[in-house]
Amino acid sequence: MLGARARAWGGWRVLRRCVSLPRAVRLRVREALGAREPADAVRVQGWVHSVRSQKEVLFLHINDGSSLEHLQVVANPSLENRELTFGSAVEVQGKLVKSPHRKQNMELQAETIRVVGPCDIWSFPLKMKERHPLEYVRQFPHLRCRNNTLGSLLRIRSEATAAIHSFFQDNGYVHIHTPIITSNDCEGAGELFQIEASSEVIQSAEKTHFFNVPAFLTVSGQLHLEVMAGAFTHVFTFGPTFRAENSQSRRHLAEFYMVEAELSFTESLQDIMQVMEDLFKTVTSTVLSKCPCDVELFHKYVAPAQKTKDRLEQILKNKFVTISYSEAVEILKQASQTFTFKPEGFCWVSCHGQDAQRQVPRSPLLSLQWGCDLQTEHEKYLVKHCGEVPVFVINYPYDLKPFYMRDNEDGPQHTVAAVDLLVPGIGELCGGSLREERLPFLESRLQRLGLTDAYQWYLDLRKFGSVPHGGFGMGFERYLQYILGVDNIKDVIPFPRFSHSCLL
Repeated sequence: MLGARARAWGGWRVLRRCVSLPRAVRLRVREALGAREPADAVRVQGWVHSVRSQKEVLFLHINDGSSLEHLQVVANPSLENRELTFGSAVEVQGKLVKSPHRKQNMELQAETIRVVGPCDIWSFPLKMKERHPLEYVRQFPHLRCRNNTLGSLLRIRSEATAAIHSFFQDNGYVHIHTPIITSNDCEGAGELFQIEASSEVIQSAEKTHFFNVPAFLTVSGQLHLEVMAGAFTHVFTFGPTFRAENSQSRRHLAEFYMVEAELSFTESLQDIMQVMEDLFKTVTSTVLSKCPCDVELFHKYVAPAQKTKDRLEQILKNKFVTISYSEAVEILKQASQTFTFKPEGFCWVSCHGQDAQRQVPRSPLLSLQWGCDLQTEHEKYLVKHCGEVPVFVINYPYDLKPFYMRDNEDGPQHTVAAVDLLVPGIGELCGGSLREERLPFLESRLQRLGLTDAYQWYLDLRKFGSVPHGGFGMGFERYLQYILGVDNIKDVIPFPRFSHSCLL
């Protein structure tokens, strides 16, 4: 076969001396690999992933980011030069032909190879044919996208983003760009990045704000979506959110993307839960069908022990489980597992708009009391207890949730119509609720929390054509972390923050 290739190269050299090359059609690597018929004049641009030079033939593998699979280039050794190395950017022109090898459909027989950008392989931190651990490539945020694993991740992120938009638009939702800079603290936990002009020089003792009031990077677009839900029955947003949580854990980010939706004219928490489930299943099915090789890379090499693929396929076939918060607490009380989080004597309860937390006395005989917030280890156990399928936990304690969640008016255990979606290995993926649309209830709660002045505009929404409504939010990176089986959430974002090599 090599002798035949060499004779072909001799004929091509004579042809190139006689006639000029025709203008070639530019193809992406993915298009070239998927071509059904050969083509006489094509041009492919990309980066070299491997170089193998033999006596009679030169083999290259190139990629342009459009596919996990590389395009094989077969060339005459005379086209090789010292700049044609791993990592170099090239433009190859030639003929697209059927490959004689079973594992590839098409290959490119090169007539010209032009090195557009050389690469110093000695100082380049990524090495040819080496499977670098994610911990290693995380040190090079400006170069790690050239790694196969991160390339697959970015293609998956792109397809998942498109699938999310398609899901909402196909179901009649209006896309809203909610503000990134806001004066609202939607979550009420105080974990906000404050915004000030860097060029502002404070000359007086009394500091003035750029916007005349304190402004922050948003932690959620929900309150702005509720404004829009007063004119459009179905709205959604998908954008960056920020949380100044001083945590370097494997499950927290300072900047992350949130998918949020609001539905008007709904009085049922089940309606919100159904949209959550449909969104998860639709987007996941789309990603699995459009990025099978990229997803398989993660399931096979990054998280092989988790059997994520089999678990996802089962989840897509079955309905999600629903339990109440009270049922969840009883399950945890009876658990034989020893939990790390053991608040002895006190239960920490979040209080929106007041101090960050307050202590509630409880029985020291119990490891968990009704009214406590569920920790990640509790959430993972609940999912495991329910058969390793996603679990909706509904009707959380009134004092545990923000002011905007609808009062269930139940007793003696006072709850709100809230829901969290828990998934295997991760814990909480989505959170939502019915919103409190009744003006007297909302006024009373804001007054108790001392928030009436700050949220007067929010009360106005209940005065002018208020309707029952609800919504939810889903952390995009946490979703990707789950479907790919990735342990560290920093490995599902394009640029890891605060790298020791550079800060992008």
